[in-house]
Amino acid sequence: MAAATEEQTVESEETLSATVIGASGYTGGELLRLLSGHPNFEVAQATSREYANKTVGSVHPNLRGANLRFSEPDDLESVDVLFAGTPHGVSMEHVDEFGESADTVVDLSADFRLETEAEYDEWYDGHTCPEYLDEAVYALPEIFREELPGADLIAAGGCNATATILGLYPLFNAGILSGSEQIVVDVKVGSSEGGASPSKASSHVERSGIVRPYAPIGHRHEAEIEAILGTSVSFTAHAVDMVRGASATSHVFPDSPVSKGDLWKAYRNCYEDEPFVRLVAGGSGVYRYPEPKAVAGTNNAEVGFELDPSNKRVVVFSAIDNLMKGSAGQAVHAANVALGFEETAGLAFQGLHPVGSP
Repeated sequence: MAAATEEQTVESEETLSATVIGASGYTGGELLRLLSGHPNFEVAQATSREYANKTVGSVHPNLRGANLRFSEPDDLESVDVLFAGTPHGVSMEHVDEFGESADTVVDLSADFRLETEAEYDEWYDGHTCPEYLDEAVYALPEIFREELPGADLIAAGGCNATATILGLYPLFNAGILSGSEQIVVDVKVGSSEGGASPSKASSHVERSGIVRPYAPIGHRHEAEIEAILGTSVSFTAHAVDMVRGASATSHVFPDSPVSKGDLWKAYRNCYEDEPFVRLVAGGSGVYRYPEPKAVAGTNNAEVGFELDPSNKRVVVFSAIDNLMKGSAGQAVHAANVALGFEETAGLAFQGLHPVGSP
């Protein structure tokens, strides 16, 4: 982790005002939880068209007692930082308004994650303000720490993409993978990825006990993975019976021989000093490989691997809480870096054990 400069140390004593747009959703609730315990942020406004004037605790029971009510999103207050937890397509329509009300905008939708208008034409339904795509910085500090300080527009990554990228990035960084190899990724995700709006597929009756492929091909997060890593991937996503979590298993076939020592070196070089990445590869005990249950409620990512010499395969495992490292926690971490705060501020919770289904 980069050492804080004198300027950053001075700035870390400041308290900045913040707005959360779309604060009644699962991601919005996580943002409110994190910001309420953050030493450098004070939530000035939490918007929700559906729950305007209701208390935050009436929607997010873990925040009962918070002295805050939802307000209409049409009249934004002037604040230092705005976090937008809106569905895809909303932020791009209101980015000018967001920028006028806040110095720094952190968007948690997919609206600014990709670099070109052509990518949005291919993977989404186009883009209404592509001039902002060059300005946005992808929010993963583990990869984009140098680009984040002073950023005006930050784009938090998708949870499936985040888990996959964190698992595979060290192999590219070390030259073990060049981008020409076959990469097969299978991600299993919890129900909270679908958001707070109910659907038949997300109801408990239909979700309980399942391991259901819901995006065998063509998942939109594939575009992020390919853009960040500079390679093509074969990606499949399954819905499974858990609330929180994204677990990625990636199968890669390096062109040249690789040893366990090479793998350990690659992962340690990338993550040994990272405050929110834990290397979990084999060892003893029950939790021998990355496990969503072990990181539930935290901004931690677990990354591990196994080498299969019989078919020259490396199996990479990575696990995150989709609402935290895959969304709200990543956004706050990136904001900390962008604004010169201590990176771990507001994100120190280490999780619980034992715990039920995450």
